[in-house]
This record gives sequence, C-alpha cells and structure tokens, in this order.
Amino acid sequence: MSPIIYSLMQCAKYISQSMVVAYPTESVFGLGCNPNSQIAVTRLLALKNRSIEKGLILVSANYQQLLPWIADEELSNDQRSSIFVPRPSPVTWVVPSRRTTPFWLTGRFTTIAVRISRHPTVIALCKLCNMPLVSTSANLTGLLPCRFASEVIEKIGNHIPVLMGQTSGFYNPSEIRDLITGELIRSG
Repeated sequence: MSPIIYSLMQCAKYISQSMVVAYPTESVFGLGCNPNSQIAVTRLLALKNRSIEKGLILVSANYQQLLPWIADEELSNDQRSSIFVPRPSPVTWVVPSRRTTPFWLTGRFTTIAVRISRHPTVIALCKLCNMPLVSTSANLTGLLPCRFASEVIEKIGNHIPVLMGQTSGFYNPSEIRDLITGELIRSG
C-alpha cells in the first residue's frame, strides 16, 4: 500500500473517532472533522479558539454528500446549477440549512456554508469517510492560515494528525457567496 493511501486511511479512521485532522485544500491547509460529532467540532473550535456562533464550512466530494445538511428543496434549479459552474478559483456557497442541521455547524445562522472540493486529497478523504468534512483554515483565529504541513505542525502542534500533501496553489482562501442572493461575502 502506498504511503499516501495509508495516510488517507489513517486520517479517515481518526475522523471516525471524532478526532480533528489537518489536510491540504485548494489554497491552505484545513482542519477538519466529522460534522455529526459535536465532540469533534468542539475540539476543532477549541484548537482554533473560534466561537461556535460563527458557523463552519462543510467540504465534500460531491453534492449528494451535502444533502443531509442543506435544505435542497428550497433551491431553484438555477441556484443548484450555480454550484456546479466551473470557476477559476474555489467558491464556497452559503445555502439554507435543514432544520435538523446541528447548531455546532450553523452557529447563529439558518444557513450553512458548503463547497464541493476539486482538491484530490479532499475528495479522496470525503469519499473514504463517506461524508463531507467540517473544514476551516489551519490557523489560530486572527492569524495567517498554514500553507504547508510543516507550518501546521509548527503553529498548531503535532498533537493532531497531518495529512501530507500540497495545496492546489490558490493563494487566497475560497470566495464565499450567498447562493440565494448572489451576495459576495468574502473575496477569494
């Protein structure tokens, strides 16, 4: 078994055990965990010193993985199609959440931020876990995000598993847009 496959399988195992892992995304290293586990999300928020009120992003391998958390029935076909339009850089969409989506994901909102990743490591990890991952940049709140595995270990510590790999080379974090209104929330 190749080291990359082994590392992916180990991280998937850790995620299933409500642990937080670090992994490369399109632009920075992310911290991720099981969205169904309040324990895991609480650990992630504590690592970042981030308020639960802010809400979190889910990254997925495909749209179907997001359906348990998003209110798909509230989206028009055009809105849904917007998620799939190829764009030059990654876009995270803020969409209506299901009433059953836990507060530890939505924070103070009735929406949730989601991104279908194009990063091969993120896709593979989501497929191995058979679910989207909570994803936030690997950094302490207010500090610059980590772009390399070595930075994660230096700034966050070696007490969380780090999936080695490269980002896709985008410099800025993903753009964030409201899918319903089209409003730009954060430039990418």
